[in-house]
Amino acid sequence: MKFLKKLSVFLGFTILILLVARFLLLPHIFPKRYQAYVEQYAEKYLLESSFVYAVIFTESHFRPDAVSPKNAKGLMQITDKTGQWGAEAIGRSYSDKVLFDPEANIEIGCWYMNKLMVQFHDKEETVLAAYNAGSGNVSKWLADEKYSDDGLSLKEIPFGETKRYVKKVLITKKIYEVLYGREY
Repeated sequence: MKFLKKLSVFLGFTILILLVARFLLLPHIFPKRYQAYVEQYAEKYLLESSFVYAVIFTESHFRPDAVSPKNAKGLMQITDKTGQWGAEAIGRSYSDKVLFDPEANIEIGCWYMNKLMVQFHDKEETVLAAYNAGSGNVSKWLADEKYSDDGLSLKEIPFGETKRYVKKVLITKKIYEVLYGREY
């Protein structure tokens, strides 16, 4: 009887810890900041919001003033070249400050991710590799049998940083889906 009582107390305590972690702790670690913009532009550009949140989390940890060593800027770490191209394509004015504006950054980032989704046939891993390493590199890899069997998806990513990036974003996307459900 003592064993069953100890087991039930242990299980109850474990369940309580899991519930606290799930409903109180994890949403603070994996927030839905800029939710209105993410949901608006994810929907407009036919992306899952969990995919956009995962990219923002991985790229900048939701810091709109983030700048990478390669001078990518803002929440979704967009380069000036891509930012200027994207702003022009969607009818936004562009200046060197626009990528630090959360709404503009998220819209341009979602526009660009949509372009990559179309170019790479909705293959998330391939899209993420292109987002990180450039679509030119990924197109070369897809044409090389060493990296792709079918010319559509990558069996191997030759850049270690890009391989880690893809894995991290996909894991983060899964966490967002578990916490908040799949949202389009």
